[in-house]
Amino acid sequence: MERMIQIHIEKLPEGVYLATSDDIQGLVVQGRTVSETLEIARDVARRLIEAQTERKKTIKLKPIRKSFDLDLVVGN
Repeated sequence: MERMIQIHIEKLPEGVYLATSDDIQGLVVQGRTVSETLEIARDVARRLIEAQTERKKTIKLKPIRKSFDLDLVVGN
């Protein structure tokens, strides 16, 4: 089942991107590009959800609506 989580991304002075989420405790990842950072964040989020499910903890995530707005990053 797909769920929607909110990700916060910021570019650090070192030139890498840091992603965190208030929706999933412990989600902190970094990557060289926004795309790479999102890919890593998706994988880490999936693993954190699986681990918390195994421990019988419930994570309340928003279901994906039929439509939603999303910012798209496009490079030159």
